[in-house]
Amino acid sequence: VSIGNICRSPIAEAVFRKLVTDEKLEHKWRTDSAAVSDWNVGRFPDSRALGCLRHHGIETAHKARQITKEDFQTFDHILCMDESNLRDLNRKSNQVKDCKAKIELLGTYDPQKQLIIEDPYYGNEKDFETVYEQCLRCCKAFLEKYH
Repeated sequence: VSIGNICRSPIAEAVFRKLVTDEKLEHKWRTDSAAVSDWNVGRFPDSRALGCLRHHGIETAHKARQITKEDFQTFDHILCMDESNLRDLNRKSNQVKDCKAKIELLGTYDPQKQLIIEDPYYGNEKDFETVYEQCLRCCKAFLEKYH
């Protein structure tokens, strides 16, 4: 989960989906990404995010959406990109009955201890590549822990 669901979280979603597919574990995982805001609902990911993913042989058909109460009740894990997302998600989860999702920073799983995945929106292609590399490290470690 990120603020707008067009940069970081779609990259993380696509990376995790590819890892799960490569390991032939699709039947065990439901993967999606969402935003805490409603700013970009219905939009495709940022063209730089799509370009970065394509560069790594990953395609996505994701369209931005806002997180729902049902997400907190259905998903086992909700992983976010920074402290602001974490605060927003914890606040939203407190308003949901039967919240079963464990909410935490995706960076918690980074072997290089980069806790925050910075928003590359105002940056350049290199910043998107940094996000991709962080997401790849974190998603691999997360999958290893829970597989």
